Amino acid sequence: MSLLEVENLSVTFTNYTSMLRKVKRQVIANLSLSVEAGEIVAVVGASGSGKSLLAHAILGILPVNSDVSGTCRYKGTPLTAKRQKELRGNEICLVPQSVAYLDPLMKIGKQVQTSVNTGDAVRTQRKVFERYRLAKKTENMYPFQLSGGMARRALLATAVISEPQLIIADEPTPGLDAIVIEEALANLRELAENGCAVLLISHDIEAALKVADKIAVFYAGTTVEVAPVEDFTGKGELLRHPYSKALWRALPQNEFIPIKGTQPQPNHLPTGCVFEPRCERATAQCRVVQPVNRTVREGMVRCFHAT
Repeated sequence: MSLLEVENLSVTFTNYTSMLRKVKRQVIANLSLSVEAGEIVAVVGASGSGKSLLAHAILGILPVNSDVSGTCRYKGTPLTAKRQKELRGNEICLVPQSVAYLDPLMKIGKQVQTSVNTGDAVRTQRKVFERYRLAKKTENMYPFQLSGGMARRALLATAVISEPQLIIADEPTPGLDAIVIEEALANLRELAENGCAVLLISHDIEAALKVADKIAVFYAGTTVEVAPVEDFTGKGELLRHPYSKALWRALPQNEFIPIKGTQPQPNHLPTGCVFEPRCERATAQCRVVQPVNRTVREGMVRCFHAT
């Protein structure tokens, strides 16, 4: 049994236009993935594909104008709103995308100490600072006094200090230099090797491949493929979905072939397969029928033509 299981998750936002007309936009549709203890599953895809919304849905921190359907299970039990509140910040923790999550008016040490649930908060904070090579003087510094790498480590320290079993790292590497990125990824790998399940959300497939066990490829609000990292090799022959292959071949170190067209907006999704307008293998069936998840060569794919 997976530590985290997401099945057919859909998220719809209700908004009002200037004429006070109610408009519904489905931003995630029938999304599925799972994460095992001791495993890193990296979620990759273009901006707007639903990666961060997945994290917020799992944690139960979506806006009030959202409607959620499908199932999220943690240790086999559904994540109800009550259970999400109980687990959030304890067994399930978020490493947020932006260092702006740090309180600019509170010293770093105090911020991290607020996440300690039992025992001596100061001693626990100093122990975790030592683990992530944050000098003792850092505890008396404010966020604006930290370098980018130090701020990232402070966010990670805040998340892991409660000894969570599931870490959701939402874009932990943007704007960092290569050395700090390697450090951030190594920290996540260490957490997995110590038994944590890690869901790594990233637009950087190259960074994700260095540390993940599996890659979940998102497109237009859904999972189109989940594959072992070993399948991302050569010209993508081992990959199952046309979008995964195109994404891989578009990288500079590969063939640097751009993908024609653009990802559709949530309010203009195709009737059938979401990738059909850009797919060279699309058929009449793809235009009118949405493919379902199926297992192909020990991976998951949402495509009629995958073999």
